[in-house]
Amino acid sequence: MKEQLSREGYKFYHQRLPWLMLPVLFVLMIALGIAMGRSYSRLLVMTCYDSSAIIMLLLVIVGSTSYSTEFQNRTILATLYHAPGRAVVFWAKFLVLLSYNCLLHLAALVFTVLLNLVPIVNARVAWLQVYQYGQPLVVNMLATTGVDLVTSGLILSLLCLMSCLINSNSVVIAVNAILVFMGSGFSANLLNAGLTTVVRWNPFNMLNLTNQYYNYATYHLTTHLTNGQLLGGTLAYLLLFLFLGNWAFAKKHF
Repeated sequence: MKEQLSREGYKFYHQRLPWLMLPVLFVLMIALGIAMGRSYSRLLVMTCYDSSAIIMLLLVIVGSTSYSTEFQNRTILATLYHAPGRAVVFWAKFLVLLSYNCLLHLAALVFTVLLNLVPIVNARVAWLQVYQYGQPLVVNMLATTGVDLVTSGLILSLLCLMSCLINSNSVVIAVNAILVFMGSGFSANLLNAGLTTVVRWNPFNMLNLTNQYYNYATYHLTTHLTNGQLLGGTLAYLLLFLFLGNWAFAKKHF
């Protein structure tokens, strides 16, 4: 596993696309900060300038491309030939993407600190000022980042599953983008239609985890779940999609 993880990491490190996404992340964070305005400075810091939605989009693009390119070019055959088994390849790929996910969140934290030190976009805020949940703003920011790592982990597990089911890069990106950015709206429509007790546990509802954490009053009315329930459901679906993705990868014909 260690050797395969090293190979996957080497391949990923030498791709240009993942690194090009870092300046894209910074630019989009600035754009969202300008769009929301100075009156939301504390909320912007807590959410790292709403980087959750940006990171989801970047993960869909980079992750889908990483999988589909190997499938389309059939370079996956060489990877499988040198690996002890398909499961090792699947989990190595997921762990590399998970590491990249952590890198994007770390970059978002650093960019947030820089934007607060040089308050060109928004007003400077005090890190130790008590904000939500009776906690200092810096704790809110770190907690939101931790929660979003779980939410984006769910996105990665879904992405890995869909990438193993569909070979076309453009189709995978389109499908994953639709599921990620329209799934929560679809879930809300289902909940409004009734059967709340059952429907509230659908996987698309779990995509609201990060949003509900920093805006509980609004999103709780939509999800009909507590933060703890959303967290538990997100982790459960993350493991389920990984299991199905591993199974699909094992059965896939190249």
